[in-house]
Amino acid sequence: MNPVNERINKLLDDNKVVLFMKGTQNFPMCGFSARACSILQDIGVNFQDVNVLEDEEIRSGIKEYGNWPTIPQLYINKKLVGGSDIMMEMYESGELQELLK
Repeated sequence: MNPVNERINKLLDDNKVVLFMKGTQNFPMCGFSARACSILQDIGVNFQDVNVLEDEEIRSGIKEYGNWPTIPQLYINKKLVGGSDIMMEMYESGELQELLK
């Protein structure tokens, strides 16, 4: 396994909810990342943010890892949930809240 995938695996092993995003949860650097953060914060879930802007290896590696081309990416229990559009749909239907219980 390549070193980037090992780092991603460690993040996913160590944290139930991980958001790979542009910026941080306190200072999102794009609208999609901001929306993803506010959804998780509204639900009241603790999550690990990973700022892909500070780490080019993770930024490109996470796109290959989950075979998902865009950032942000939400992982829950090591499974890719999706980006901010999918998160919003799941949030509005209540599905995301169920997944995070």
